Amino acid sequence: MNTIDPSTPLLGLSQRLPPSNMQAEQALLGALLSNNKAYERVSEFLTWDHFTDPIHGRIYAAIARRIEAGQLADVVTLKGEFEHSGVLAEVGGTAYLAQLLSAMVGIINAGEYGRAIYDAWVRRQLIDIGEVVVNNAFGAEPELDGLKQVEAAEQALFDLAAKGGSDRGFMAFKDALIEAIGAAERAFHRAGGVSGLSTGLRDLDKKLGGLHKSDLLILAGRPGMGKTALATKIAFGAARALVDEARAEDPLAVAKSSIAIFSLEMSAEQLATRLLSEEARISGDHIRRGEIGQKEFDRFVQVSRDISALPLHIDDTPAITLSAMRTRCRRLKRTQGLALIVVDYLQLMRPAAGTRPENRVQEISAITQGLKALAKELEVPVIALSQLSRQVESREDKRPQLSDLRESGSIEQDADVVMFVYRDEYYLQQRAPKQIGFDNDEKFHTAVEKWQRDMEQVHNRAELLIEKQRHGPTGKIDLFFEGEYTRFADIDLHHGGHEAD
Repeated sequence: MNTIDPSTPLLGLSQRLPPSNMQAEQALLGALLSNNKAYERVSEFLTWDHFTDPIHGRIYAAIARRIEAGQLADVVTLKGEFEHSGVLAEVGGTAYLAQLLSAMVGIINAGEYGRAIYDAWVRRQLIDIGEVVVNNAFGAEPELDGLKQVEAAEQALFDLAAKGGSDRGFMAFKDALIEAIGAAERAFHRAGGVSGLSTGLRDLDKKLGGLHKSDLLILAGRPGMGKTALATKIAFGAARALVDEARAEDPLAVAKSSIAIFSLEMSAEQLATRLLSEEARISGDHIRRGEIGQKEFDRFVQVSRDISALPLHIDDTPAITLSAMRTRCRRLKRTQGLALIVVDYLQLMRPAAGTRPENRVQEISAITQGLKALAKELEVPVIALSQLSRQVESREDKRPQLSDLRESGSIEQDADVVMFVYRDEYYLQQRAPKQIGFDNDEKFHTAVEKWQRDMEQVHNRAELLIEKQRHGPTGKIDLFFEGEYTRFADIDLHHGGHEAD
């Protein structure tokens, strides 16, 4: 007959008891009953469900409830409360409440007891998460494949970490002032008075003061307006600013931070081609079809060498989840540094693995809230592109408005900045007069001439409408847009770069 060696790791694991600290629980409750001021040392992070013993949890909840109501919580008042609710016997009776007082070592240690209780709770949660991970791996949730299980585990760990003290708590006003003066000093020393990260667009930098840490910026528009082109222009400009900043001290230095672009619609190669097209001033369409001469190809190669050192990282995973994005951004920040995240675009994202929002609006809300949380956690600006509904098309003036976002969950509320990109040329082009709609040639030619004049006025022009900004003014920024190269620039600087032609 085979016998199992009791020293085997598997059996040892099954016999282990979950982490707990009964002495700390009793000592803390004793300290609280002895002196209610001890509650201030633990109230910020400790709740009743962190206790291993449910009786201790119930007593702590009663103490907390009385103290927060401005009432005294001691053995006498708790005895009366538990007698009235008929649970005195369940919490051990008067004798146990008195015993807790004797377990008190000193109220000065209340914070340490609280942290020991909280640490044991975190460890128990980790064990629970581990059990779920193991069970899922064995097939408890057949619909979750291996990669989705990894994402679900990461999300569970992140949620646990987020519950634990990611709050900064109070900051002394003088410390907040020091940070504010530091931002003002950076703006003073940088060209153009920009305190945040430069976008590469002068007028946008003036309006926003650059891209600021922890901000969520929404760039929205209808298809064909150039959202992706503008976002890549900003990412490109920010990457250039990082390189210039590093090389101001040492000409051979590399950027200390990088830009993360999550391209859910275009592949990394397509995005790189678009950047090259813009920078080399060669039509992307011609590049794809191979319709370029030797001179253009040489310029194409030269430009690619020039911009290859830019700290841009492109992730083209389709339908990426919020938890996967968070993990990759954390890793990038740890290894390369991180200064900006660009998401193209948020309607193509999925919420965290394992969550099942009731509808699409809730799903989008969860994603925008997650992106804002990511911006705050990693202390970087996040630019998220957003599609707009077709209701824009039904209006005479097709410029987007904040109300166009309101059907898309909490995008507007979560965002620090909301910008819309709009090009009149796109719509005017579709309204070219057709001869069939006119009685005679003269009326038709008159209409064509007027349409051509209108087209000349809006040709290569775009508007960036800043409709919301928590830290500054709203308003319109005129930009130059070259459709052939999908290139945005400041309206009066668009001739820059022609010397390469």
